[in-house]
Amino acid sequence: MAKEEHYTRAAQILSITQPSLSHAIAQLEQELGTRLFEKKGRNVVLTRYGKIFLPYVEESLKVLEEGVQRTKELNGSKEGMIHLAYIYTLGSTFVPKMVRRFLDAYPDYHIDFHFIVGKTGDIIEGLKNDQYDMVFSSYQDGEPDIDFRQIGDQKLVPCRAQKFTRLPCNDSVDLKDTVDYPQIYFQKGSGLRPVVDQMYEQISVFPKIAFEIEEDGSMAGLVAQGFGIAVMPDIPILKTLDVKTLTITNPEYERHVYLATMKKRYLSPVAKSFIQFVMQETE
Repeated sequence: MAKEEHYTRAAQILSITQPSLSHAIAQLEQELGTRLFEKKGRNVVLTRYGKIFLPYVEESLKVLEEGVQRTKELNGSKEGMIHLAYIYTLGSTFVPKMVRRFLDAYPDYHIDFHFIVGKTGDIIEGLKNDQYDMVFSSYQDGEPDIDFRQIGDQKLVPCRAQKFTRLPCNDSVDLKDTVDYPQIYFQKGSGLRPVVDQMYEQISVFPKIAFEIEEDGSMAGLVAQGFGIAVMPDIPILKTLDVKTLTITNPEYERHVYLATMKKRYLSPVAKSFIQFVMQETE
């Protein structure tokens, strides 16, 4: 209307009827509490207040159009953004390598990855709240709306400081032989906490917990300084510290890692491509 200064022409351009346009303008003026247009011969022109309001309308429409274009780009088959969360134990090698292999395999893709690391409980909650497209985590019971796809196994190892000689010095150990020593344990909410709990439940004993830690790197550091022993994933940092890792002879255990997505949530084409790539790489 501001550009055409004519109800009929503006209505034709907008592909609506003139009464509909008149009604829309009248509603806007009522909402603002002022007149935006006034008659000038057969045409209409902006009032003083209409001239003040026009730049804000133009800027709003510009931003809206940019949003529409950006959304279309993000949903394109080769361009977009992926919000990915994962547990601490996958942060040093698995996730960085998987993402790098994906980007190298599809050099014509233009994808921005946003990474978040945390405990299984926290990132699963973030997935349900639509903060992430997908997460790499432990399995979590009681989540019927989440699709958990197994992507690998993770070895757990008891570890101790090299100078900590009270624990048997051989290369393997029955967990029953660890319960008399102070343990550095995963906090509640960690996906590993129930796994390790279940291992001790199988042998009907429970360790003496000295410290509860959220992140496995910090756990490894405390072990190296002799604050206790720990049952934890066999992560690369253990090879750089003055610690001894052992093999568990008893009990038997399973530690799986999963790719989790919401069952009924829309995923962009690039997110689907990444999921398909991960599943192929981990078969």
